[in-house]
Amino acid sequence: MPPSQPGKNQVFFGTFIHAKKFGELEYLHNTAICVDVSGKIVAIEPNCNQQKAVETVYARLGWSLDTVAISVARDHRQFFFPGFIDTHVHAPQYPNIGVFGKSTLLDWLNKYTFPMEASLSSLPKARRVYTRCIRRTLAHGTTTAAYYATIDVNATNLLADLCFSMGQRAFVGRVCMDHLGPEYYIDESPDHALAATRATIDHIRSIDSNFEIVSPILTPRFAPACSVETMRGLSELQKQTQLPMQTHISENVNEVELVKELFPDSRSYADVYDTHGLLNEKMILAHAIHLTEEEADLIAERKAKIAHCPCSNSALTSGIARVRWLLGKGIQVGLGTDMSGGYSPSILEAARQAKLVSNHLAVPGGRSDDLSWEEREEAKLSVEEVLYLATRGGAQVLGLANKVGVFEVGKQWDAQLVDLGTVPDEVVEDDQAIHGNVDVFGWETWDERVAKWVFNGDDRNTKKVWVQGRLVHVQTYMY
Repeated sequence: MPPSQPGKNQVFFGTFIHAKKFGELEYLHNTAICVDVSGKIVAIEPNCNQQKAVETVYARLGWSLDTVAISVARDHRQFFFPGFIDTHVHAPQYPNIGVFGKSTLLDWLNKYTFPMEASLSSLPKARRVYTRCIRRTLAHGTTTAAYYATIDVNATNLLADLCFSMGQRAFVGRVCMDHLGPEYYIDESPDHALAATRATIDHIRSIDSNFEIVSPILTPRFAPACSVETMRGLSELQKQTQLPMQTHISENVNEVELVKELFPDSRSYADVYDTHGLLNEKMILAHAIHLTEEEADLIAERKAKIAHCPCSNSALTSGIARVRWLLGKGIQVGLGTDMSGGYSPSILEAARQAKLVSNHLAVPGGRSDDLSWEEREEAKLSVEEVLYLATRGGAQVLGLANKVGVFEVGKQWDAQLVDLGTVPDEVVEDDQAIHGNVDVFGWETWDERVAKWVFNGDDRNTKKVWVQGRLVHVQTYMY
């Protein structure tokens, strides 16, 4: 379904829930949020129904009834929530989700990942994969995604085109890898890698000149895959363009050892990026599982960001990232699905797993043996905290904190309408058509309803999705 253009001002009525701050959700009941034709929130009115809006709000905004489109979240089962932000996802790997074999990271790359990515030089195949990936992530409420593409310029440009036409806010990165990779899938030289990157930047600028919806993002795959010349060249390009960057760090123990072998003069994995000018406030580092204290301090000092990918970290047996520890260092953290290392396109699933994985740090054994009882308990994340990481945290990581992630005047309307299933008052023979995967009986508090959604929800609960005021997804099947 092509996204609709917001030809009218819009008013949304009902309950709005968002992360007011880390660890605290704010519930705005019986509220109206007014969004202008540019997709920006221009008013938030508490205790406001449609009649009050007509009588007071529209006049103040200079709106007339015939220029306004209205959406309503009904009763206790529906609410508006900010769109999810995926800070780390590999679009070309989407067909492989759930396929891990018995591999860990480096073997998995060679067996599954590189062959799939290379095959997307076929544009018909790339269109099929990318279209499905975007549709699926939108259906799960992801309004913004930081995508890794492939080394193929045309296929990368196609991903950018599709994100733009389908209305998903996106960062699209042409992957650079000229040092480590199979013969059939590797950049010819540093000059080739940089020229191809510039070509993608130019293409995205041609479709979205201000990078308002789709932006390029510089993408060295990870340190072992890139030559010194390529990393330095990307650093210079970043200084020239001020574009964001993304890469991987300390995902797997064997990967960390490989970095030591390849860069014997560097003090650490993080130091490799720092030495070559890539570690700054524009850099998004995925995983960060096996960081040392010194590395975390360096990342904090350089103001680089972290994409936490709990599903992938578990699926590939990479380890447990210490999110509370990272946050305590002053490092901004968001959530990533990391498909296809991750098995799900859902940031809600990533939030669920972030909560559960953090609990493991409270269990004696493994990494927790280095922690005191108080530190183990402190390591656990709450439902409210992981929802912050899924929205406001992700916005901070991607440099969008002034635009999205929360319901505030001046922010853009990137949002989802969530519908929870209601258990009928009377027992009927077959009530499956009445309620879905989240059962709300009606006596739950709002905190309890949100917790049920986090632990049981999926795309069946995502009824509508908007990006910058444009309706980009409507659920079309019944449950």
